[in-house]
Amino acid sequence: MLPTPYVASLRVYEPIESFGVSDQVRWSNQLITSPTGQDEQFRSLLRSVLSEPLNLSPDGAHFLEHDGKRYVAPWSTAARCWTALEDFKFTLPTSITKFFIPQAIEDSIKGTIDIVEDKISHILTSTWSIPPRWFALFTPDERLRGVNEDGHYTILRTSISNAKSRCAFTHQAVLGAFGEGAVEGEVAELLSWLEIFDGKSIVELDYGGLAVYLNNQLVNSGEVGIDADTSVEDVTTSIVGLASGDGALAGKGYERLVSRWRRVSALESAT
Repeated sequence: MLPTPYVASLRVYEPIESFGVSDQVRWSNQLITSPTGQDEQFRSLLRSVLSEPLNLSPDGAHFLEHDGKRYVAPWSTAARCWTALEDFKFTLPTSITKFFIPQAIEDSIKGTIDIVEDKISHILTSTWSIPPRWFALFTPDERLRGVNEDGHYTILRTSISNAKSRCAFTHQAVLGAFGEGAVEGEVAELLSWLEIFDGKSIVELDYGGLAVYLNNQLVNSGEVGIDADTSVEDVTTSIVGLASGDGALAGKGYERLVSRWRRVSALESAT
């Protein structure tokens, strides 16, 4: 099982040529078969326990081989820690946050993000559920499912041009149905994030360990397991409904999606 089985990831893999020479040399020698998923999660757990300053260890990356070319999704540790720190500090008064995060670690995060060249994370993560807008970037034929040493898995991959086109369509559908607001803003933010990367990049949605939990919940409900997951289809149905002004269709797809993932997210607070 993965060290943090409750985390799903949305990743952008850029062509290795998009990076600096030193990174190209380092990453071109990395084996594609290296367990980078395990490594990333183990390092994140170790850092949370030992409070290891970011600038004391080199960052890692995930790799894909496609049509004979190598694509790289850096862990973007500094950028992700910076974002997490800012999000956390936003939820509590500044007089309280200092008791949760040692000043030395906060200084390390700030100092590292100031010197790294890439301040934009190639990876977005979500715990115990997957944002519906992430599914909107893919079609069912782009889905890979199976079983490996960590259990059941589900991975979706597409070109970044496909992802941006679908995200733009989703944004227009949401904007037309609901106007400007929180949901529309989240889709717009996702589109802006995709626009940052090389036009030849690959976008990947990895259920991570959530695929195992989802499979178990579906089996417990009398379904065939992970093969019964129609999250992409449900989101597509909902978006088509919004775009066509068919509220019933939009609601039907969304309700199927939410009811399925509600059973997984409920495990976070299960005893």
